[in-house]
Amino acid sequence: MRNVSIIGIGQTQVGELWEMSLRDLGAQAVRAAMRDAHIENADALYIGNMLSGEAAGQAHLGPLMAEAVGLRGVEAVKVEAACGSAAYALRLAYLAVAGGMHDTVIVLGVEKMTDRAPGRVTNGLVTAADGETEAAQGLSFVSINALLMQRYLHEFGWAHRDFAQFAVNAHLNAAGNPHAMFHNLITPADFDKAKMVASPINLLDSSPMADGAAAVIITADPIAKEFAERPVRIKASTSATDSIALADRRDLLTLDAARKSALKAYDIAGLKPADIDLFELHDAFTIMSALSLEAAGFAERGQGVRLALNDDIGIEGRLPISTMGGLKGRGHPVGATGLYQVVEAAQQLRGQAGRNQLQNARIAMAQNIGGSGATVTTHILEAWR
Repeated sequence: MRNVSIIGIGQTQVGELWEMSLRDLGAQAVRAAMRDAHIENADALYIGNMLSGEAAGQAHLGPLMAEAVGLRGVEAVKVEAACGSAAYALRLAYLAVAGGMHDTVIVLGVEKMTDRAPGRVTNGLVTAADGETEAAQGLSFVSINALLMQRYLHEFGWAHRDFAQFAVNAHLNAAGNPHAMFHNLITPADFDKAKMVASPINLLDSSPMADGAAAVIITADPIAKEFAERPVRIKASTSATDSIALADRRDLLTLDAARKSALKAYDIAGLKPADIDLFELHDAFTIMSALSLEAAGFAERGQGVRLALNDDIGIEGRLPISTMGGLKGRGHPVGATGLYQVVEAAQQLRGQAGRNQLQNARIAMAQNIGGSGATVTTHILEAWR
């Protein structure tokens, strides 16, 4: 297996981008990454996307995007793993380069969610849950996470307001990210009085639906320096699964797939949780922030909230999370989110995070969750020395 590094990154603004089509968004991100990597061609294009058919009226994204970026004829395919689509596309690209099948691969995550009525998109999102035992019973993705949060509050004795700092931190960091959807700061008082969506989850617990695209270009280490001044090495790329339905989980409040993929990533990279300088976690809801911190080994079971209460998660904290706003502040274009996480982690490791830049950041972890924890892909990245 060859070592693999990121040599180019690109991203679009995240938001309600009415003037741009799915094709426009994807092409903009890929072209930005190609300029960054100083390349004009690649061996393959892998595209992470969840809802293109339902929300944008466009399936068969491989040839569509290959032609849009001037790569007609190249191997190109869409990869779907619910909200974890983009990170899994990167994993497949990583395996192709590491295994010697390709030398240079472009990975794109793209989603267009705001061109359809919200109800239609909500119906599309819940297809990531169990169609028979969850979606058919009227559960939405918000209500599925509300069930998780209700159980967490009951079992561990936390109050809903204890989760406020996850949202406050996300908005604070998004304010320093020019690509983020939200630049407004919020307070714990704002969190307390936010509109309820599905008790106990309120509007500020939740990430917004959005349009956006992010891209990375990877290649084998021996040639990475030919293209990039500051490559970012992929130290580990792992994935694991759990039951798709909450009722079938061995432990409702343990994200087992997140735990397994994190443990595999630590083992492959030869690292432990204390070695991670920043964690781009999947904060689709504040409850997922707490559960992810616990599953990845940064907190004991039931204690993930304490990291937020102690301000350990801020830019100056012991474990910065959502350093460019995360899903909550940057926005959550579902099939693209996993690559936004990787792009933002790479920005930190390349010293390009602007006012959000961490000091001496060398190792980052990004974890992308599909569904309510059914598919989880973890990447550990390292700055070249």
